[in-house]
Amino acid sequence: MLAQPGSDFLTNSAALCDAVLRLRGTALTEELGRILRAVLNSPLGEYIPADAAALLLRPPIGPAQAANDDAVPSLSQDLYFDQHFFGRFVVSGRTAYSDLDRQHLSSLASLAASVLQVHSVAQRTTHAYVQVEAQLQHQAQILDQIHESVLTMDMNGFIISWNKGAERLFGYTAVEAVGRNILFLYDDEDMGFHDAFLEQGGRLMEVRRKKKSGEVFWASLSLSPLCDINDRSIGLIAYLTDITERKMAEERIHHLAYYDALTGLPNRTLLTKLVDQALMVAQRNKAHGCVLFIDLNRFKMINDTLGRHIGDALLVEVAHRFRSVLRDQDLVARLGGDEFAVGLFDIGQHFEASMVAQKLLATLNTPIFIDGHDLRVGGSIGISVFPQDGGDAETLLRLADIAMYRAKQEGGADGDHIAFYSQDMNQGMQERMRIETGLRNALGNGELLLHYQPKYSIPDGKIIGAEALVRWRHPVRGLVPPSEFIPLAEATGLVVQVGEWVLETACAQAQVWKDAGLPPIRLAVNVSAREFTAALPGRVSETLKRYGLEPTWLELEITESTLMHNIDRVIGIMDRITALGVTLSLDDFGTGYSSLSYLKRFPIDTLKIDRSFTIGIPEDTNDCAIANTIISIAQQLKHKVIAEGVETEAQLAFLKNSGCDEVQGYLFSKPLEADAFERALRENWLPNSGYRAA
Repeated sequence: MLAQPGSDFLTNSAALCDAVLRLRGTALTEELGRILRAVLNSPLGEYIPADAAALLLRPPIGPAQAANDDAVPSLSQDLYFDQHFFGRFVVSGRTAYSDLDRQHLSSLASLAASVLQVHSVAQRTTHAYVQVEAQLQHQAQILDQIHESVLTMDMNGFIISWNKGAERLFGYTAVEAVGRNILFLYDDEDMGFHDAFLEQGGRLMEVRRKKKSGEVFWASLSLSPLCDINDRSIGLIAYLTDITERKMAEERIHHLAYYDALTGLPNRTLLTKLVDQALMVAQRNKAHGCVLFIDLNRFKMINDTLGRHIGDALLVEVAHRFRSVLRDQDLVARLGGDEFAVGLFDIGQHFEASMVAQKLLATLNTPIFIDGHDLRVGGSIGISVFPQDGGDAETLLRLADIAMYRAKQEGGADGDHIAFYSQDMNQGMQERMRIETGLRNALGNGELLLHYQPKYSIPDGKIIGAEALVRWRHPVRGLVPPSEFIPLAEATGLVVQVGEWVLETACAQAQVWKDAGLPPIRLAVNVSAREFTAALPGRVSETLKRYGLEPTWLELEITESTLMHNIDRVIGIMDRITALGVTLSLDDFGTGYSSLSYLKRFPIDTLKIDRSFTIGIPEDTNDCAIANTIISIAQQLKHKVIAEGVETEAQLAFLKNSGCDEVQGYLFSKPLEADAFERALRENWLPNSGYRAA
């Protein structure tokens, strides 16, 4: 009689499941063999894993297939599940096995194969999960090490993730920020989340945001779409960088460019822009407009007698009085010195301008008390009218200026007077025509010459270059001041021919000095806006080749006004010039239209501090602040700085302490003729030649 299995099948099935879950390797193999013996009530039985060498040597045995009847009775069963082979059960040691034994063996093999399959899938899933989790942790670490603030949000603006950079920038932890709507970071004036960007992406903007402390700051915000695995937009990725310092620097430069540092009024540049805008509106409305040019009487005497401090305070008070009698929509600006301008628009008849002019003069009737001084000034006012006198700001200012001189002539040195521009005032233009004709002849008659003002390195006092300055030696009048013919050359276009002559003459002189063995120096040549065309780089290159000069001998000085029209075209020209090896210097920095957003794009080597800022150093705190700001900006942008108009040791000491690199001015040398400059250069480069450094 055959022995029946002595163990409960269900109990051993549970033990098998538990073994597969808990055990690995040899321990699992032995436990499965034990369970096999228990189920079949057999003294011998084993589980052979699929990768065991012994199993690979045996032919596979089908389910419940017995061995040869002549051999020792045994049973074997392969473990298969969904074509996956997991091993074999082999049992022996009994005299015979029944069909029931074979059924138990088949059931046990089927159960074991299914449990091993489930466990295998679970292991692979767990391993994949661990890998994904490790990758996510790695990416999170990288994201947290990025200095930039990175956060994600859903389509409704609710924050999904928040990196360490965002914590540092805003002051909120991820726990405090995640789940909240992005609007809690907005400044009050910047509310509203909906944006057409949500479906497009790639937008870059400058925004105001609010920190946990309540501080509002400027940030550069870049948005990118957050997509799911099907590339559908499910939210936004935001990258933020604090740009508050840059915005403040831009505001300072903007103020320097557009506002008078002393009075806070708009300067000529801003006035011109605003007047031109107002004229466009007036033209559409067929309205009148007027420009008033005001020059103070007796101011120069007060300034020269009592000092600049008193003169500056007087100008501030005059500016305040002018502003107090004008409407909000009227423009008032300080043009420089004791000259002011007023723009009147939205007026019914042009004669109303004379009423406003009378009000302005009336404000000067009351004495001005400054530091115990009872000061009295008057004014002369010239008025030009739109549209009859001109159609743009520069024309109206120019004609109002002519009218102001007529008012000053008619009113006397101390008399207040008002004059409208009239055609007969153009008679004074005859002198200008005479100068223009003479200048044209000077170009062909060899009457122009160059003087060279040395530029000095502050650290060692060596001459490192010179600015080439054009002079006109008239056969009758003698040396004509540049202030008389340069503005005229600019206005008539003759500056192009003059500029070509200066470049040619400077390079010819540099060749002479090079052949004489002088050390290489940079000769700075001023380039006007009219000269700054696409043809300029080619002309510079050809001139250098013609005289056999290395590009290091030449530097081009460009004024800010040259750079503010068609920026991309200007940058293209500048890049072509610097590609030659010729350096560029930005002249009169801070007096015109200055913008860091443009300045950082220009391939400029040097910024030049205008003499209008240098002259007040170190007594004038405003001039000191402006000079320091320009030097700081240049250092940040890795530009050199040169100050012109240095005339005192105190100015030099201040500039040296502020980090200025180079200087030029009468403290060192006036502009020299070529021979005199050569002697100065040779003496300066001799050992122990002396230096005025403070």
